[in-house]
Amino acid sequence: MLRVGILGAGGMGNVHARQYRKMPDVDLVFFDPDEARRAKFQTTWQCAPVDSEEDVLRGCDVVDVCLPTDRHLEYGLKAISEGKAVFLEKPMAGSLDDAAQLIEAADRAGVPMMPGQVVRFFPEYREGRRMVVEGAVGRPAAARTRRGGLAPMGGAENWFMDHSRSGGVLLDLAVHDFDWLRWTLGEVDSLYARSLGATTGKGPDYGLTTMSFESGAVAHVESTWMDPSGSRTTFEVCGSAGMIEFDSRNTPTVRTHLAPPKEGDPPRRGGNEAPLTPTDDPYYRQLKGFLDAVRSGTPPPVSGYDGFMAVSLGLAALESARTGKVVVPAR
Repeated sequence: MLRVGILGAGGMGNVHARQYRKMPDVDLVFFDPDEARRAKFQTTWQCAPVDSEEDVLRGCDVVDVCLPTDRHLEYGLKAISEGKAVFLEKPMAGSLDDAAQLIEAADRAGVPMMPGQVVRFFPEYREGRRMVVEGAVGRPAAARTRRGGLAPMGGAENWFMDHSRSGGVLLDLAVHDFDWLRWTLGEVDSLYARSLGATTGKGPDYGLTTMSFESGAVAHVESTWMDPSGSRTTFEVCGSAGMIEFDSRNTPTVRTHLAPPKEGDPPRRGGNEAPLTPTDDPYYRQLKGFLDAVRSGTPPPVSGYDGFMAVSLGLAALESARTGKVVVPAR
């Protein structure tokens, strides 16, 4: 039995708790300073709150950091100093120095650490990557991704909309596609980006990034917190032998249509769902993969360096959007 402690009972804390509750060999505890969130989380997931962050850090085998990005370094280092395995929600840090400190501390202490680059665990993205790597499209030449929906409001002090804390859409959202593209197409030579948030520093954001890879391939990354029609993700990879594509809106496996609500009833929403078993959920696969690595003493499925490079690409895009220049990402 592993005891997992979640720091943060917000959006991602709830996503992770849902997955841990599917694991009979996990004992779950959590802490959040907000009384209302704490009470709701305890009732929803039937797990015990502890009195402080320190109780999580000292009383668990694994610490799952679901706090705002600008708090990852502090609590990641504290967990490592206690000898705990650490899972860090994406992006793993808000700066390259913070990411490097976390990697160095975990290596020095000999504790497992994994960044939450969950798109690698989505079946469509895993399959797309496999096909590209195995040559299904020949020599990759061009890729296009799109990810977005409405802005993530709420959270502690509405921190997503403060780009000095979240990094805006390029670091908090596009980091998923930057990681997947690097995983699929290899290292990035340079990139050029434009972003609304690069000039405002706050609020909803929209970004476009063009990436050039060492292989000669190019990619176009669209990321938005300004789409009122809701979440949508897409990818397309073209090569010398063909093309593969995916669109979460146009290729549903199950589509639900609901009758209009009666007067006074709350609105109903139809939508698209994937008919996956509980253990097919990408967040489940991600967290289970990390816990399996902790138990077996094997490397986590996503390395600290992968998390570092995802942050590097996000920060390079931010720098490009602010300066109007092509930027070479740090390695």
